[in-house]
Amino acid sequence: MSAINRYANVSPQKARLVLKHLPGKSIEEALTLLKFMTTPHAKIVAKVVKSAASNAENNFDALPDSLYVKRAYADDSRRLKRFRPAARGRIHPYVHRSSHITITVEERER
Repeated sequence: MSAINRYANVSPQKARLVLKHLPGKSIEEALTLLKFMTTPHAKIVAKVVKSAASNAENNFDALPDSLYVKRAYADDSRRLKRFRPAARGRIHPYVHRSSHITITVEERER
């Protein structure tokens, strides 16, 4: 039971800083934690957590109160290579990174 946000406009390194806090937490606890994080990337991750919870409820008949985040990770996605003008007619390359954010939820045993 999982959800994936493909080509999220956040670098994998920055997404992992948010995702490392989620495994083992209940869905409600994870969403509350993400709501009060100062990074803007937490909003993107919260969307994926909600989607994973909805997938579990609707497709697998899981109880929403018993769901928890089993795995949360960000994989590297496409890189957009861009160039910035520099002094003396030169250019400096830079890279726009994006990521695939995956959240896996599971039902706790009662």
